[in-house]
Amino acid sequence: MVFTISSCIVFLANMYMYYNINRSMGVIDQVYNSNVSLNELLTSLNDVQNYVYEYLNTKSSDSLENYYLGQQNYRVLIESLNHKIMDNDMIMMQKNIKSMSETYLKITEEAVKAKRGRNIERYMVNYEKATEVFQYINTYINSLNNEQFQYNSGNYKQLLMSLRVLEIISIAVLLLITTFNVGLIIIVTRSITEPLTKLTRAAHEVAKGNFEVDLVQSDSSDEIEIVTKAFNNMIVSIHQYIIKIKESMELESKMHEKQLIMTNHLKDAQLKYLQAQINPHFLFNTLNAGAQLAMMEGADKTCSYIENMADFFRFNMKSIQQDSTIGDEIKLVDSYIYILNVRFSGKIHFYKEIDETLLDVRVPSMIIQPIVENAVNHGIREIDYEGEIRMQVFCRENMIHIAVLDNGMGMEQETIEKIMHVKLNEMPSLNERNITKDSNGIGLGNVINRLRLYYEREEILQIESEGMNKGTKVTILVPQTAKNKIG
Repeated sequence: MVFTISSCIVFLANMYMYYNINRSMGVIDQVYNSNVSLNELLTSLNDVQNYVYEYLNTKSSDSLENYYLGQQNYRVLIESLNHKIMDNDMIMMQKNIKSMSETYLKITEEAVKAKRGRNIERYMVNYEKATEVFQYINTYINSLNNEQFQYNSGNYKQLLMSLRVLEIISIAVLLLITTFNVGLIIIVTRSITEPLTKLTRAAHEVAKGNFEVDLVQSDSSDEIEIVTKAFNNMIVSIHQYIIKIKESMELESKMHEKQLIMTNHLKDAQLKYLQAQINPHFLFNTLNAGAQLAMMEGADKTCSYIENMADFFRFNMKSIQQDSTIGDEIKLVDSYIYILNVRFSGKIHFYKEIDETLLDVRVPSMIIQPIVENAVNHGIREIDYEGEIRMQVFCRENMIHIAVLDNGMGMEQETIEKIMHVKLNEMPSLNERNITKDSNGIGLGNVINRLRLYYEREEILQIESEGMNKGTKVTILVPQTAKNKIG
């Protein structure tokens, strides 16, 4: 912090000096601008006089054009004389120069007109008058130039003195900061090297195998103290580690025996789990046999119900890694809704708005039915008014939108954020979930993580709800990439 402050002081001092020196140099440049302007005015006056003389002698068009250009330039310079002069005598001289210049330009104009009219006597008289006024103006400009130079010389001396003072101040500030920094370096270096020297000696003893060295003491409150404490903790930890190694040697045989017991229990649990599984093919064959029996007996509704049950379970038992299509996903939802309506006497009102050109787009399997299931179980199941579920499939801005909307209980923002931020390693196990009778065991968190893994992007699903009893909208955003193009 001290070095930073000193560096800022040096920087600010240099910037202050730089500003003032440049400001002084600008003022010095302006000091003699008035003399430069007067010299230009005198040069322009001589040019006008020479052009008049040349035209009266030669009457050439070039000399006449030069005269008019020189006259125009002279008028501009007359108007741009320095108006910041504070000396009254110089102001009077400027006014006289301007007045005589106007008279001079009128006389030269009359001489030129007389020459063009071939009035020799008149232009000779005007030229003599113009020459006389020219000499007066020349004298006045030289006098004003001298006065201005003396006035500017005084200002120049003051500016030089100011520059010297600034130079002395700059050198003094730099010397002071340099001395301060050198002293600070010496102090800081000693405060660092002395504790490090003690720490080095102790480290050499530990390297030789002597773990009985005294702990290094440090009174500083910086990184050296942190390193010293870490070294002391290391020494203490080594002592404790040696003791723990001895204890672990005694417990190792006992732990090995317990591990064998746990391995046997695990194998036994796995065997019982496999024995408890049901063969899905046997389930499908049983359902198909039931459907055939219902058909033979003329129970068409029962036959349709069993067939939908078989289709639903057949799709549900597919590998979760196997790709599907939007059309297949919609068929699965249709079977699921049919089964629920048979159970609940048609209370599930389900509507679809599908862009049929998107039915062959490939997507991961089992991504829409869990969302519809969630809308039934947690959206419209417990409401006391007529529940509706609506599914929309459309394309917008190179994204395929698969939306499931319900008018049920809605969802709190805290619950939405919890679902959207679930990680793959945070997914609850099947035994830990609160699965209803109608659930297939796959929740929104599972769908979100599978979609993210499949498409390798985070923004893949949106959940929107305005609050309790205002419904919920869940939208899957499927990008139109080569991975999910039609075909």
